[in-house]
Amino acid sequence: MDSSSIATACLHAMQLLFSGDPALWLIIWTSFSVSLRAIAVATPLAVLFAFLLAYGRFPGRAMLVYVFNALLSFPAVVVGLTLYLVLSRSGPLGDLHLLFSQPAMVIGQTLLALPLMVVMSLVAFQGGDKRAWETARTLGARPWRAFFTVLYDVRFGLLAGVIAGFGRMISEVGVSLMVGGNILNYTRNITTAIALETSKGAFAQGIALGFVLMLLAFGLNLLLSVLQGRKEGPL
Repeated sequence: MDSSSIATACLHAMQLLFSGDPALWLIIWTSFSVSLRAIAVATPLAVLFAFLLAYGRFPGRAMLVYVFNALLSFPAVVVGLTLYLVLSRSGPLGDLHLLFSQPAMVIGQTLLALPLMVVMSLVAFQGGDKRAWETARTLGARPWRAFFTVLYDVRFGLLAGVIAGFGRMISEVGVSLMVGGNILNYTRNITTAIALETSKGAFAQGIALGFVLMLLAFGLNLLLSVLQGRKEGPL
């Protein structure tokens, strides 16, 4: 593409965004809908796993920490392939008929982001004041009250993990493509639509969706910076 073609595609992309193009905004809505459901599932699991790893003392704890750290570099396409085999007709969960559906995408994004969220939450718990739990229990608080006391103490670190997890979910393409199938008006999200439109040479929609992802990335990073600033307090 020459410079004039790029400029024309960018102009068309802005027109699609600000004109309220139904097809474009349905793709954006699908992305946010799936990723918000995935983060709602992953967050309590990640916090619980991280809390048990930080405060628990049980056989295999060090191995679990190692596994979660190793899974940080697991390729998204491998996660998608594994889930595809599990959910396919011949797979162990084939009878659920989840393949090429939004629930399958939710499961895939949850599995993809969970290790990152567990590790970041674990770092938050380990960086917090361990005496918060002990003090709450000594004062007679029930375990769940003491648990929420610890959560409040490390809330900014946990929120950073949630933000990072959501960013990874909504920006991935491998899992969504393999278990979602990129079905128009159902499982086609921002990243799979960008891949499809670019491969067809239709750059305007891809640029518009890419612009949405860039705005989201800047917004998430800004929010993370604000949270870190609050945690550190005034200089």
